[in-house]
Amino acid sequence: MDNSLIDDLERNGFAIIRGFMPAEEMAEISAAVDRMYDEGMTHHASYHHKNLCFELLKDPVLKRKIVVQAYWFSWIDKTLEEQRRHPRYLEVLEPLLGRNIKQISNQIHWKPPGAKYSDYRFHQDLRFREKPEDFNNITRHSYTTALAIDPQTAENGALQFFPGSHKLGYLGLSDGGTIMNGGDERTKGPTKAEELAAVKLDPKDTVLAEMEPGDLALWGLLTVHGSKGNRSKTIDRRVILNSYVRAEDSPLRGEWAFKDGISTPLGPEPHLCKYEDLYTKPGPYYVEGDWVAEQ
Repeated sequence: MDNSLIDDLERNGFAIIRGFMPAEEMAEISAAVDRMYDEGMTHHASYHHKNLCFELLKDPVLKRKIVVQAYWFSWIDKTLEEQRRHPRYLEVLEPLLGRNIKQISNQIHWKPPGAKYSDYRFHQDLRFREKPEDFNNITRHSYTTALAIDPQTAENGALQFFPGSHKLGYLGLSDGGTIMNGGDERTKGPTKAEELAAVKLDPKDTVLAEMEPGDLALWGLLTVHGSKGNRSKTIDRRVILNSYVRAEDSPLRGEWAFKDGISTPLGPEPHLCKYEDLYTKPGPYYVEGDWVAEQ
């Protein structure tokens, strides 16, 4: 990582790395992401098995079942398992986290064109560290990355960031309920201007993270971000999110990504990352019914 990217992170709370992943490798990664969608669609409802999860719902606009998210799919796909610990990640993360790095989350988000539930309310990722006491220096040595699989545009719901918001502390935006509530104002919908004003944020200050396939966005746990729904007609908005932490700050959680700078594959059994019931309820099991309720 060059100094300008470190400066962006310190000043704005996020950075974008253009051309992070070569085009030839992106073709393989894109095909693997499609495989994961097809795998998710083999299930009739949201599916859990240890850390692996596919979240499904019936979209009320599209009137069909869709996969909206997958977690720790690297357990079942070789290409994506290698992608999460690609040497290019070490190049970016080593100046920030050192050479011993664990991974806390491994996600794919899909936003099918026209889907109702493809808005992500503004939030800070610290919300999703349910047990912050399991970490040291949690807000300083944790970063999330988003690898663009498709072009990320205003039309199909690219990420939006509030520059400098990481300096404001934890704001509690969108606490309670799901981050995805749809774009309908009759429901909680996207984050309203008055919610942002209450924490001294102005919607006009957001920066749209437009990206091409292979670009990478990077941000910390306190950076406020979200995204609008996919209003395009034909373009999905697929993205892979991987979250990393300095290993010495996370003795209890995370899968190894790099040990002393060496890319480290998953072991024989999953480690505790986020799901508290990993060991008490490993599954496999289904969560029946849609996890988004109309209001």
